[in-house]
Amino acid sequence: MTLTRRTFLSASAGLAMTPAFYGQRAGAAPLPREADIVVIGAGAAGIAAARRIMAANRKVIVVEAANRIGGRCQTDSSTFDVPFDRGARWMHNPETNPMIKLARAAGLEITTAPAGQKIRIGRRNARAGETEEFLAAVVRANRAIDEAARRFDVSCASVLPKDLGDWTGTAEFVLGAGFAGKDLKDLSVGDKLRAQDRNTAIGCRAGLGTLIAKLGEQLPLSLSTPAGRIVWSNRDVSVETPAGRIAARAAVITVSTNVLTAGNIKFAPDIPKKTLDAASKLSLGSYDRIALQMPGNPLGLSRDDVIIEKSDSTKTGSIFANMGGSSLCTIDVGGSFGRDLSAQGEKAMVAFAVEWLTKLFGSEAAAAVKKSTATRWNAAPFALGAMSAAGPGGQASRKVLSEPFGCIYLAGEATHETLWGTIDGAWESGERAAEAALRRIGALKDPEPEPRPTKQRRRGAGSPIN
Repeated sequence: MTLTRRTFLSASAGLAMTPAFYGQRAGAAPLPREADIVVIGAGAAGIAAARRIMAANRKVIVVEAANRIGGRCQTDSSTFDVPFDRGARWMHNPETNPMIKLARAAGLEITTAPAGQKIRIGRRNARAGETEEFLAAVVRANRAIDEAARRFDVSCASVLPKDLGDWTGTAEFVLGAGFAGKDLKDLSVGDKLRAQDRNTAIGCRAGLGTLIAKLGEQLPLSLSTPAGRIVWSNRDVSVETPAGRIAARAAVITVSTNVLTAGNIKFAPDIPKKTLDAASKLSLGSYDRIALQMPGNPLGLSRDDVIIEKSDSTKTGSIFANMGGSSLCTIDVGGSFGRDLSAQGEKAMVAFAVEWLTKLFGSEAAAAVKKSTATRWNAAPFALGAMSAAGPGGQASRKVLSEPFGCIYLAGEATHETLWGTIDGAWESGERAAEAALRRIGALKDPEPEPRPTKQRRRGAGSPIN
């Protein structure tokens, strides 16, 4: 990677910082009453923004409603014998992604995602010819979506070829629920087209949640400190929290679109209608992970195998087996089926996973499960879902959502026009919003950078993004 001024500041921010924890953390100092810029949310976007602000030698304070750093990046290191990412699992585009360099600088091991997926048809693996049929169906579906997106922004489902045959359900899962957490009828062809190539997926052995926490551990932040009310104008902003009020010259807000539209944070004056409308068109999809510890490899799969099934509907999932050579397997579910299943609770989710594996691999699967857990991101109060996905006609809302109002700048994966739904998009949006806020307060004199060129490459069938 070429070392530019931007990547240098991103990499170096925090190296000379002294850890500072405020607010309601045990033994913490009182919350500061003022800052140059206040950041709401300590997920990837918030951490990126705060690091950028500190690199410009400006005073920042991060307030986070949850009791941990990471947002929708959360690594569970205690339930199993291997770190388990309950949220985002992959980074992408290693040639341009500063997070990968930061991970290495932090001493964390980087891993490459499995290449492609295998297909299960009943109790057997798909033959070569059957796999080719599936890939051809996905290519045709992608081509139809791309061509439609150049004319109008409708649902992906409405433009699918009618002759995909018995691969229709599998293609719909891979391109919809498995990609964006929404069924194709609820997904914009424009959003699908503008998603950058994500074939190169990179993981972190210790987990992406661990990485974000590591990158944020030296920032001045206050956990368990929800922003209850934000008073804003064209001159300044005031953030009211249970730990006190913070006055600042600008704010970077990184909460999810669902949290923004739920009204959990009050604004005075109200958020502009066009901003709220944009957020509502970028609602979060449903994507959850059911993790099963299965010693002895009862499924007979290889290390880091990724399996999907030939299904006649989207009531299905995908398997990531024997993660890192461990006995941990995860089953991912999404879309309307995943949302309904999640609403039934963790017990129902685990029961589905076991029943599903039994159908594909035999009764030995059920007997082999020793420990289990499941995520339920729709019920997580500070997220209310997984990743943003534009509905039909909603792709242009991403640009609208990224536009500031008063001295407030929004960030997060939902504000990224091409890397939406990814930790990469969240990180880049945080840096973008921070730089815009810094220019507003006169901390940056150089002109605003030109937008990065957008790649328009078709994704393969097995592009893991979550």
